[in-house]
Amino acid sequence: MGIKSRATNLQEREGKMSVSVLSWVLRLVAAGILLQTLFFKFTAAPESVYLFTKVGLEPWGRISSGVVELIAALLILSPRLTWLGSTIGIGVMAGAIISHLTLLGIEVQGGKGLLFALAVVVFVATAINLFLHRTEIPFIGRKLA
Repeated sequence: MGIKSRATNLQEREGKMSVSVLSWVLRLVAAGILLQTLFFKFTAAPESVYLFTKVGLEPWGRISSGVVELIAALLILSPRLTWLGSTIGIGVMAGAIISHLTLLGIEVQGGKGLLFALAVVVFVATAINLFLHRTEIPFIGRKLA
């Protein structure tokens, strides 16, 4: 093995390691936000009840979205199924973002747009993570390489 191929192998390993680090940062951010908001949904915090009442989905929408977000967060943290968790996370956050833009408004109950911003952060983090792990998607992953 020549010096060039050793250098190329080292660069490939360093590239894979930085992608892995980026993936874990994105996964921890997204899962952390998703898990943190579960407390409010599952304890029927007034803010959560207000949001889901306003969109006409209280209480079942609040509870079921909490269950789906819990599943998404756990899958995001799973190395083999992070692509699936990211896909679910993208879907749930797309729903949240659309609800904010069409029914709720960006600022809800004096929150200065924090809930909207968190939804956007999770959406972007899971979208990038899905892109990084696109080759792991069954049946179509190899075609996306």
